[in-house]
Amino acid sequence: MPEDLSALFASLSAAEARQRRAGQAFSPVEQVWHLADLEHEGFGRRIERLRHETEPQLADFDGDAIAAERDYRRRSIRAGLAAFAAARAENLARLAEIAPAEWERSGTQDGVGVVALCDMPVFMSQHDAAHRAEIEIWRAAGGSAGGD
Repeated sequence: MPEDLSALFASLSAAEARQRRAGQAFSPVEQVWHLADLEHEGFGRRIERLRHETEPQLADFDGDAIAAERDYRRRSIRAGLAAFAAARAENLARLAEIAPAEWERSGTQDGVGVVALCDMPVFMSQHDAAHRAEIEIWRAAGGSAGGD
């Protein structure tokens, strides 16, 4: 996903990266910062807590509130892409270290219910797919991002 986003957004100007289109909640710069922060503060923390704590209570990640609070639209898309790539690489390394007996370690996530370590790669993939769909709608509404 980080490589795909880098390729899709490489030609965007700073102004284009801040554009919201087709009623989308997030512009490209907001997409990448949301993904970076969720990867680090959501998935990364959940992976660590599930590995090292007994039945932790895991917080939800309110992406809309955090985007507004941190004013993602004023940030650099390049820095966001780098932050997302680094956080994803760190999480993939964490997941690669998990012993077979650890995959069933579980906790409870606010708004979701019981989750286990084995769910994290699925949740990450599902979240990527949802954002890919949003980005495709954004691209179709504007025409040229990513070499159309």
